[in-house]
Amino acid sequence: MPHNKLLQSLIESFLTECDDILAGIEQSALSLGSGENTQEITNQLFRAFHTIKGSSGMCGLDTVAGFTHHLEDLLVKVREGVMPVTPKLVDLVLKSKDHIKLLMGAEQGQVPPPPEAGDALIAEIQAYGSSGSPAAAIAPAKDSESSDQPNPTATKTWSIRFRPNPGLFANGTDPNSLFKELRELGECQVLAHPEAVPSLDTLQPDLCYLSWTITLTSTCDRNAIKDVFIFVESDCKLDIELTAEIAPLQTEKPVEVLSSLPIPRATQPTTPATPPPTAQPKETAKDSSVRVPSTRLDRLVNLVGELVINQSRLAQAASQNGAAEFTNPVQELERLLAELRDNVLGIRMLPIGTLFGRFRRLVHDLSTELGKEVDLVTEGDDTEMDKSILDQLSEPFLHCLRNSLDHGVETADDRVAKGKPRRATVRLSAVHTGSDVVVSIQDDGRGLDRKAIKEKAVERNLIAPDAILSDKDIFNLILAPGFSTARQVTNVSGRGVGMDAVKRQIDALRGSLSLSSEDGKGTRISITLPLTLAIIDGLLVQVGVDQFIVPMAAVNENVELPLSHRSRNNGRNVIAVRGELIPYIDLRKAFSIAG
Repeated sequence: MPHNKLLQSLIESFLTECDDILAGIEQSALSLGSGENTQEITNQLFRAFHTIKGSSGMCGLDTVAGFTHHLEDLLVKVREGVMPVTPKLVDLVLKSKDHIKLLMGAEQGQVPPPPEAGDALIAEIQAYGSSGSPAAAIAPAKDSESSDQPNPTATKTWSIRFRPNPGLFANGTDPNSLFKELRELGECQVLAHPEAVPSLDTLQPDLCYLSWTITLTSTCDRNAIKDVFIFVESDCKLDIELTAEIAPLQTEKPVEVLSSLPIPRATQPTTPATPPPTAQPKETAKDSSVRVPSTRLDRLVNLVGELVINQSRLAQAASQNGAAEFTNPVQELERLLAELRDNVLGIRMLPIGTLFGRFRRLVHDLSTELGKEVDLVTEGDDTEMDKSILDQLSEPFLHCLRNSLDHGVETADDRVAKGKPRRATVRLSAVHTGSDVVVSIQDDGRGLDRKAIKEKAVERNLIAPDAILSDKDIFNLILAPGFSTARQVTNVSGRGVGMDAVKRQIDALRGSLSLSSEDGKGTRISITLPLTLAIIDGLLVQVGVDQFIVPMAAVNENVELPLSHRSRNNGRNVIAVRGELIPYIDLRKAFSIAG
């Protein structure tokens, strides 16, 4: 039973981690289609699928591991320049990512994909891998890694110095399995360095004191070697150095050295040994993080909110009591709680780029479906918002983007005829403005058709035929329930529920939405949202014995209204502020408060 619990915990951790890996695969695949940093992105994809294959195999998820193996083989050919990077390859990577996600969902109790779907996709991958022509589509990257391998067919001698973390065994890693994978790459000689092994009375058997020097003769490149150490690379000292490169030769049968964990001996093997490294590679500092269920964060925020409320009551009681000894402790408590509140809210803040990244796939798939050429550009990805708000923005943004691509963006031929670039651009941007975040969805398409909108509004009796409306009023008509100017209903739009749903969702988040458009130049949808819904600062107002709290977000300034000014302006409830008449509401009369 303990073993089953451990395995189940391992599977749950892997499934959680896999969500992030799959999201990274999707972004890398879409970037691969743009043709930027092709070699590096291909390496990232290979390592991501290699991680999924290794981890799923370790967790006993053989279906996932077996499927991923086929795509891994295809990416090996792409890395070596045998296969070209084409839209078909990007499509296969995206389809494979979706299929793996379905397989992972099946492990979490969701409906598994039909077996024939996986078989058909494997056949498609294998057919592409066997029919592709050799390509120079991937130029060797000119960086420190590729400079060691100018000739991919040459036989190379690699010197690998491997010094693992002493806690290697606690992670379930066996160095022998690493050496076995290296031997599959070519002739491999392993030399152990037992100098750090302590005496028996101080030796801890669960720690690894050994380091190794491996001499590998193979035609493989540096990336293939790094892939062997992919699961331990971040927790060890690893130095890979190219020591020789010669034309292809017939090598003798590899000599097996050290088939099991080496035991320190007085006599060392006669193999040429490379001295232990004197300077280890510089490690990059990493921020540690902890995954916490969102329900725990919500509970923590609620508790902090209760603390803030009780602190305010305490401060008010201390002020009314007039006890001087309470003044400093209450002020210090107020300062500490304000800092605690800001830190707790900061934990829930996430960059909006985590949401923007999801829509790159949507734009890719939807532009293909509509036969249009569209690029998605994002700005302000590091703008932070409360997670509770971000979780509710996916659907509104989805509707806005679908409308932009279907109604706003023209086909490539139409754009060229109008003198526009062939590829349209949809821009997603976010920026902080005071206590709010303004998110904009902007396209460079045809713009909103004012005439068509007015005709449809008259047809649905929303306005009179002779009504004179401003541009703002005309544009706001498309936010009405069931309003659509589409001539026919499609899978993308036309039912008139999109923008209405967006408006209702933004209103529920205490936000606002505005539209602007220019004929032939495009449309802009601006959505203003609060940073957080967790805790709201308010202005406390007392009328008689009743108290009212006005949200600070709705307060621009406080103005004194003397008794002598109330009778002015013919008894109307207005006050002159810097020469401008501002209406006001008398709370005492509005709520019939005596006094």
